[in-house]
Amino acid sequence: MENNLAPHENYTPEEVQNHIAAAFDSVNLINELNQLESLTEEQVSTKDRNVEHLKIMIAKEWFANGLTEEQTTIINQLIA
Repeated sequence: MENNLAPHENYTPEEVQNHIAAAFDSVNLINELNQLESLTEEQVSTKDRNVEHLKIMIAKEWFANGLTEEQTTIINQLIA
């Protein structure tokens, strides 16, 4: 019988947590950039890419289900 599971459905809890940790690298970078008085064009682009990354990740059910309520709130505040 063929395995029709999407690859993400095969992630171990440890792999999900690794993806969450990577997403929080984006959270930390966005927060650092938000502390600056003004951003260079490159910094704006970096921030935008990281916000998009968070939007993509939070839309993935397996990722969202692995987040704590606090983590979900943090990400949602940054992508709003």
